Formats: sequence, C-alpha cells, structure tokens
Amino acid sequence: MSIEAVDTRARGLRPRAASDTVGRRALLRRLDWLLLAALAGTAAYGLWAIDGITMHDAGGSAVTRQALYAFVGVVVFVGVLFVDPDRYRRLWRPIYFGTLGLMVFVLVAGAATRGSKRWVDVGAFKFQPSEFGKVLFVLVLAGFLAERTRSINSAGTPLAALGYGLVPIVLVFVQPDIGTALVYMSALAAVLFVAGVRWWRLGALAAATAVVALSVLWIMPAAGVNVLNPYQSARLTGFTHPGNDPRGATYNLRQSITAVGAGGLRGRGVLGATQTRLNYLPEHATDFAFASLAEERGFFGASILLLLYLLVVWRALKIVTSARDMFSAIVAGGIAFMFMFQVFVNAAMTMGIAPITGIPLPFVSVGGSSIITNFLAVGILQAIHMRRPGRRRS
Repeated sequence: MSIEAVDTRARGLRPRAASDTVGRRALLRRLDWLLLAALAGTAAYGLWAIDGITMHDAGGSAVTRQALYAFVGVVVFVGVLFVDPDRYRRLWRPIYFGTLGLMVFVLVAGAATRGSKRWVDVGAFKFQPSEFGKVLFVLVLAGFLAERTRSINSAGTPLAALGYGLVPIVLVFVQPDIGTALVYMSALAAVLFVAGVRWWRLGALAAATAVVALSVLWIMPAAGVNVLNPYQSARLTGFTHPGNDPRGATYNLRQSITAVGAGGLRGRGVLGATQTRLNYLPEHATDFAFASLAEERGFFGASILLLLYLLVVWRALKIVTSARDMFSAIVAGGIAFMFMFQVFVNAAMTMGIAPITGIPLPFVSVGGSSIITNFLAVGILQAIHMRRPGRRRS
C-alpha cells in the first residue's frame, strides 16, 4: 500500500490560522491610504497644537495625557478594521438599547460637573457615553433604514426613524448637552438623506424642527415655561446680541473673537498669545481650542487644520459612493456629515458665527472620549472601504 503526500498549497487547503492571516493582509492592502494619512496628520497636528495651547496652564502641558488617549484611539481604530460592518447591521437593536441604557445610567448615577451629568467614572478614567453614542447612533439608524429600503419613501419609515432618533436626542438634551444633541440631529438628517428619503419629507421634518426650536426659545419662555437653563439662554441671547453684557454672558465670545483676530496671518506664537497664555480666554483647551490655535499659529496654521479636516471629509464621501451596500453607504454618509458639522460649529462659534454650544473640535480639544470616538469613526470608514466591491477583471 502506498502513501501519497498531499500538497495543501496545490489543493487550495490552508490551516485556519494561515488563512485568517492571509485574509487580514488582503484587507489591509485595500486601505484608503489617503484617509489614513489624513487621520495621522490631523491627530499629530492636534497633539502639537494642544502642547502649545496648554503649555502655560497651571497643570502644565496636556499633550502627554492626550497622547495616551490617542494611543487608545489607535488601538480601537486597528481593532475596528477587522470587524465586518455587516455585523453592526445585524446587531443594531442591541446596540440601540444598550446605548439608551447607558445614557439613562448617566442621568441617574453619572458624575455631575458644573450642573451637567455627562460622564461616568471608571477608575482613573472618566468617559462621556454621549460622545461614543454619536457613532452608535449612526450605526443604529443605518441598520433600521437598511432593513426598510423598499419602503423608504412611505411615510412610516422616516417617522419611525425619527422616533428611534428622538429618544437618545432627548436623553442627551436633558443632561443638559445641547451641543451633542445638535450633532445627533445632524446625523439623523444625514442618514435620512443618504437613505433616499424624498426632499419634501426632509423639508417637512426641517420645518417641524424649526417649530420646536422656536417653541423652546421664545414661545414657551413667553408663557412662563423655561426649558433651557439660565446659562443656556444667556448663550443664545449673547449670540443674537453680542454687544450686551461684555463682562458676563458674552465675555467668552468677545475674548474668543479677540484671540482669533489677534493671530493675524502668521500667529503670535506660544509666548505672544496673551489671550491663551494669560488665561483671558476661558476653556481654551476644550471649547475654544480653535480660537487659541488661531491666536498662536494664525490664519495659516488654522488653515492647515481645516484642510486636513477637508481631506477626511472628502475621503469619507468617496467611501459613500463605493460602499458595497445601502447600510455601509448610510453609515459613511452619517459619519462624514457628523464630522463636518462638528468642525463647522466649533470653528464658527469661536468667531461669533454660531452660538456657543460646547461641541469639541475633533482631534484637538482636550478629552479622551472625543478623540477615541473620532478614531472609532474613521476606523469604521476604513472597514467599509476595505470591503468595497472589487473591480472586474477583463
């Protein structure tokens, strides 16, 4: 009896571990290298900016702590690359109810800071669930809409999506965190648009949103029912009347505008940026990080950051067009618009173009939850791009 050797390579048979390794290498070769370069450049630029912005703070530069958060973000980014986005589509319901449960927990037992309950303490790390919820929110709505692509133009599907979206929006709003609630609303509008909801339905939703905003800001307060906290009302009043109360409600806005204007073309440098260095500009490492960057590095320095943001958004929109299915396209569109919305609102509020909302500047504002969430979002974009349909060979 003879024994024949079997060549596993000739028969296409490989051990499972080797097959998994080859599959991962094949996926990594399909990375969007421009998006990866934009991510690396934006993160590095943000760390460099934060080092200069916080160099003269009482606790010293925050770049070491921020670099640690960025490292965690890189680990999350790499891990997400090997998760098939279709898994999120199948698990959108558990993700949704898990996110709601965490938000309710924050309201009940979260750490209170300056009258807001937004954070959960886990040992030495404090994280903000609503930040991570931004990406989870997009995944949930994309999963819901992908299941109902055939009925997307019926009235029930957009209304049901609106119902799913309003619950986390309200939970974030009552923390209170108007800025993050606005980000959620922008993501909701984006996923409905990418999913193919008709324009007139989107217009009706926009009109309804405007009516609710008018009720909260003017109609209900005129009737004696105040939905917003006093400091939130003061911020909105300061935006519409920036010349009033320069030492009170509009102080932060006036100092921010001064810092941006003082930077000029080339900036005043770290030592010459008195608005930031002498702490005339409050929250210069978080809410007003863009104003501090503009003061220290000037128009050119701020433009470099904005161009890096533009590169990220451009590549994200390219991923929308090449996605393999509707779910992936909706997720990519929601993340792209959400990212762009945060950049616009944060930069605009430092110049008095938008109300002060507390939305962090991606990859720049000091905070672990924000930078890790941004790495997570870009990682999901890359995972979608890596699994795009391949080109047919002639």
